[in-house]
Amino acid sequence: MKAPQDIVLRPIISEKMEFLQEVQRKYAFRVHPDANKIQIKGAVEAIYKVTVTDVNVMNRKGKKRRLRWIEGRRASWKKAIVTLKEGDSIEYFE
Repeated sequence: MKAPQDIVLRPIISEKMEFLQEVQRKYAFRVHPDANKIQIKGAVEAIYKVTVTDVNVMNRKGKKRRLRWIEGRRASWKKAIVTLKEGDSIEYFE
């Protein structure tokens, strides 16, 4: 089993996520591509000492990039949106 810091790589901070944090207690993280919902829930609870009620996961496909004749692709990554219990919040975002 991986350490919680290996599963949750970094938080995602954007205007849309700030709105969801205030209204629906949802926080977004960039997570390891092989992590599942149970591992993500356990890692967030262990790192931030909160209670997670729901985890939604999506795989983000890397964008195509081109430099003259060479075509490439950015790396694909996995995003998790975590819903916290009423009254919980993550201080990192505040």
